[in-house]
Amino acid sequence: MNVDEEILVPLPDRSPCCSGEIENLHVEDQYQTEIVRKTRVTCFHVHVGNCGKCGRRIQGRDSRQTSDAIGAAASQLGPEALSLAALLNKKLGIPLGKTTTVLDKGFGLSLTPGGLSQALARLGTKCEPTYEDLVCQVRASASVTMDESGWRVGGCLWWLWAAVTEDTTVYGIMPGRGYDEAVRLLGAEFDGFLVHDGWSVYYKFLSAFHQSCTRHLINRCNEMLESASPAAGTFPNNVKAILLKGLDLRDRYLEGEVSDHGLASAAGRLEADIARLLAPSYRSEQNRRLAKHLNHEFEYLFTYLKCPGLEATNWRGEQAIRPAVVARKVWGGNRTKKGAHIQEVLTSILRTSHQRGADPLPELAALLRAPKPYVLKFDSLHPARC
Repeated sequence: MNVDEEILVPLPDRSPCCSGEIENLHVEDQYQTEIVRKTRVTCFHVHVGNCGKCGRRIQGRDSRQTSDAIGAAASQLGPEALSLAALLNKKLGIPLGKTTTVLDKGFGLSLTPGGLSQALARLGTKCEPTYEDLVCQVRASASVTMDESGWRVGGCLWWLWAAVTEDTTVYGIMPGRGYDEAVRLLGAEFDGFLVHDGWSVYYKFLSAFHQSCTRHLINRCNEMLESASPAAGTFPNNVKAILLKGLDLRDRYLEGEVSDHGLASAAGRLEADIARLLAPSYRSEQNRRLAKHLNHEFEYLFTYLKCPGLEATNWRGEQAIRPAVVARKVWGGNRTKKGAHIQEVLTSILRTSHQRGADPLPELAALLRAPKPYVLKFDSLHPARC
């Protein structure tokens, strides 16, 4: 532990209980970790001149500056402060107004929510190349999980999309919930494994190998069983049992209890069991709808057993969506299209840094000090579970 200050705490001259002499003197250490509430203001005396040959205006720049702006825009939020503000607002979901309160009460740094919004927009612009690089990484991945949820932009319904791999997440905030929006993140030519909740839009990626979320289907069966009669409940109960057998088979294979040949044979039997359940026609409307859905999803139910290592559910996508949904419930979404774009850029970088076990604050601070944007690299860091 790094100790910045040492303080000697002596004994009193006499015992406080009976004024006797104190004996058996020894020293014990106690550590107290504290936040130093100190704001540092740096004034850069920027030299400005003109080229004697062409007359072009020239000004100096220090490596610690985050902007060349002077005059009315000379007061800038420092890179460390802005990086922390981005973490509070975009990752932790604290509204702009409350973020400024934290900076004020915690560090004596006074600024308005509007000023912070503009500063975050500048950071988002600097992060554009990194966001584009993350999109390329997702498109080149062997397996991607996708999910979407409602969002608000200017009070209107938009959609928050997430495309997630083991160590990368990219968000997209778009006005629609269709194929064109999904393509913006994944690319029309994606030919890897695509794990999703069965939304029909995802099946338009014709070159992809699909895995329909097993957990969504099990939950659907559970919901049906809550209100179904004993006779009508037989079908969803049998479907649920087969899906659970598939998950158990996966686990036993990963633990080394089942061979490759055994896995393939058992997966084939599970598919045959589902096919037998789909052969009859059912009286219950709910059962007919479930059967129709399973017929459509049939070849995508057990892809994870045919390709060991593939996720059986879209939990990665749901984990990526969850913090964004919390933020939406707290402060409603974005006011403008530009704000929505800054949101998707910064949240993608912060979420990816979390997955890779990286501290994004020094990386963002260094980027802000750079004269030109560049792509942040997290390659040296190990992936972490969401």
